[in-house]
Amino acid sequence: MVALVIALALFFDFTNGFHDTANAMATPIATGAIKPKTAVALAAVLNLVGAFLSTEVAKTVSGGIIREGSGGVQITPDIIFAGLMGAVLWNMITWLKGLPSSSSHALFGGLIGAAIAGIGFSSVNLEVLLQKVILPAVFAPVIAGAVAYICTRLAYALTARHDPETGSKLTQKRGGFRTGQIFTSSLVALAHGTNDAQKTMGIITLVLIAAGTQPTGTGPQLWVIAACALAIAVGTYAGGWRIIRTMGSGLTEVKPAQGFAAETSTASAILASSHLGFALSTTQVASGSVIGSGMGRKGTTVRWNMVGKIALGWLFTLPAAGIVGALTALLVKTGVVGVVIAAVVGTAAVLFMFFYSRKSDVGHHNAVEVEEAGQAVRFAKKKALARARAKANKPKDTQR
Repeated sequence: MVALVIALALFFDFTNGFHDTANAMATPIATGAIKPKTAVALAAVLNLVGAFLSTEVAKTVSGGIIREGSGGVQITPDIIFAGLMGAVLWNMITWLKGLPSSSSHALFGGLIGAAIAGIGFSSVNLEVLLQKVILPAVFAPVIAGAVAYICTRLAYALTARHDPETGSKLTQKRGGFRTGQIFTSSLVALAHGTNDAQKTMGIITLVLIAAGTQPTGTGPQLWVIAACALAIAVGTYAGGWRIIRTMGSGLTEVKPAQGFAAETSTASAILASSHLGFALSTTQVASGSVIGSGMGRKGTTVRWNMVGKIALGWLFTLPAAGIVGALTALLVKTGVVGVVIAAVVGTAAVLFMFFYSRKSDVGHHNAVEVEEAGQAVRFAKKKALARARAKANKPKDTQR
């Protein structure tokens, strides 16, 4: 059972990798700073490196959210298996639909739902859940968005040029920000490894403690860190092109200066949270940063209806994964037969979604197409320019 849970945890880590690649690389891909295949390869390497830099988030997962009693943790490998099943299935569903949902919240939702159904409400440390999961989920995107807004305003103000004779603004090429995006997006990928890879490390550590093979209160072992780092790196290299396409169409239609500002604020928020042990959603932080950068540039508008749809997906992630985790927990409590049924049904569901996705191929060749209907940040100047061109090309009435 422990081996089965570890295998499922590593598969979740793999799905986490391709689910969250867009957080770091959708923006530089959309602005042309990095080629698509190069971007995901770079993100994979940096996720691998980042996973070795911190274990604070892993300790929050393994010894914080689930209570530890005097005789050890109050959770069994069966319940952890059920929680992971909820997280994996929700990740696959949202990947199939191209929704940039939170893998972190899917994991916590599945684990909490399974723990409540299998053990009871007393197994969940609500105080830690509120302090290190719920509150960061609320405040981190807002803070990152505010920082991105300020950085964008500063970037355009500092690089603005004026005609010395008339004082009017001149067209300023800001190609340097596109080059800078290579660094900032790399920093986001590195930060992602320090936060998201830690969550799977915490789950594997939790199951080892629950099985009695590791002392209570200890952190992840070296082989656990290495395995999780490799799994999320391979998943990142797989691309997650469906999510990249959604992010590129929804929240990344920005200029290089905006992308630079958004990535800087995203990386800062994730690294600070990793240091403090906050298991936040990198997807929410990245989206908040891009929205803030869009608001920071004059001539742009934010499509709040698109933002609302994405936020609605975030809202459903915790309870949806929790329901699947709870149902699986009730099934595995029946014994070995229940575990086998849950494993077979879960595997069949994953395979079905994978083969169903092959009907509409999405890869590096078509993931960066931008559709006007999906833009969360669009430029009002484009419409004005189009109207001006149409007016200039309109034939004049010779009878007047």
